[in-house]
Amino acid sequence: MRRRRKAKIVATLGPASSTKEVIRELFDTGVDVFRLNFSHGSHDEHQARHQAIREVEQETGRPIGIMMDIQGPKLRLGNFVQKSVWLAEGRRYRLDMDPQPGDETRAELPHPEIFAALKVGNELLINDGRVKLKVISCDASHAITEVVVEGEVSSHKGVNVPDVILPISVITEKDRADITYGLSLGVDWVAQSFVQQASDVAELRELIGPHVCIMVKLEKPSALDNLDDILSLSDGAMVARGDLGVELPPEQVPVAQKEIIRRCRKVGKPVVIATHMLDSMVSVPVPTRAEASDVATAVYDGADAVMLSAESAAGNYPIESVQMMDNIIHAVEQDSLYMNILDAQRPRPDSTISDAICNALQSITGILSSSATVTYTTSGSTSLRAARERPGAPILSITPEITTGRYLSMAWGVHAVVLDVANADADLLGVIHAAKEIAVKEEFASSGQAIIVAAGIPFGVSGTTNSLHIATIE
Repeated sequence: MRRRRKAKIVATLGPASSTKEVIRELFDTGVDVFRLNFSHGSHDEHQARHQAIREVEQETGRPIGIMMDIQGPKLRLGNFVQKSVWLAEGRRYRLDMDPQPGDETRAELPHPEIFAALKVGNELLINDGRVKLKVISCDASHAITEVVVEGEVSSHKGVNVPDVILPISVITEKDRADITYGLSLGVDWVAQSFVQQASDVAELRELIGPHVCIMVKLEKPSALDNLDDILSLSDGAMVARGDLGVELPPEQVPVAQKEIIRRCRKVGKPVVIATHMLDSMVSVPVPTRAEASDVATAVYDGADAVMLSAESAAGNYPIESVQMMDNIIHAVEQDSLYMNILDAQRPRPDSTISDAICNALQSITGILSSSATVTYTTSGSTSLRAARERPGAPILSITPEITTGRYLSMAWGVHAVVLDVANADADLLGVIHAAKEIAVKEEFASSGQAIIVAAGIPFGVSGTTNSLHIATIE
């Protein structure tokens, strides 16, 4: 089940993709990681999808990552007397915590934490940014605003406060119940919404423990201001362009996306580009040319993975969406300039033995045009450092841990094989021989081709990658 590309595909499951047959077809077409969106669906529905994924994994023999996406806090207006009201530009509008239904003059905003953080001059965005209000005066119970961008508001429309760090836990009681259930299933990643600062990630880590990976969803401007600290505590990042595009001006979102990709590659952690990638394929079997270019740009920039949301969860063409994304990635990676672009953005290696080995691995791959690079890893760290270098040859990652293989399904260029070779052949020659056999079996190399093997001596000890060997397939 080798992929003929390096960037990965994440697909969201939903009503259009819940049966085992469809999930298997999605995997065969190109999905590497499946997303379970806990903002929708029941626990029983997610359990059935999780079980189907694991059955497909068992049948195919390839590790498949599963990411649960928790909802996070939802800030919304209260009820309105009428179906909707129009807020004209320049008018004053009051927001308060009075539970009486709203009208043309005021509305309930049942979130004291917002009023606690507001200052004069702050902006509030309503209904995905379609209406913008500017705070004229405020206290702990209300705010008087001026309508800056006019529009329609109605019951329970979402509220965003882009330039304020809100004093709330980003993990709700619903999230806690969902996380407990997701961990009982055995998910590999937890995607965390509404992250504002590093302490939010630390709170989730304390809740889930050290063995499940955290994917921070970058959808708040404050998260970009604290990006280095947030990345230091997480295992990967998602550019959640839907909410980020509400709170940032549209022209700043592409710039932010590129900066996040660069920063994630620098620290060697997977980065996923998400939201509206092939959105038109929810209802039609082909994307717009702009959508195809959007996916291609993410791949050219070096993203580890690109994600489908409604396209695969609720759309009419889930399989076709995955096939299209696979085709776009493959086309980009066949471009003769693709590797040159990635190499130009290559970060400086850290002063560690592992980085020295992986840096040399990338250089040798280019010189020899080797067919594969082989890493032995227990935790996945060696494979991630190799992926950070973006070598020209695919990374065949051999690990004794199925959880590591699933984790690495998110990483650029990594094909994980779960196999414990430490007990049989723990010496260097045995390790190299095993690497050659696996490279041939997994269709990465054939007779006469070279592979590059990165391993650690003593073998089987995590964190000891210290040797590089060039082997030729007989």
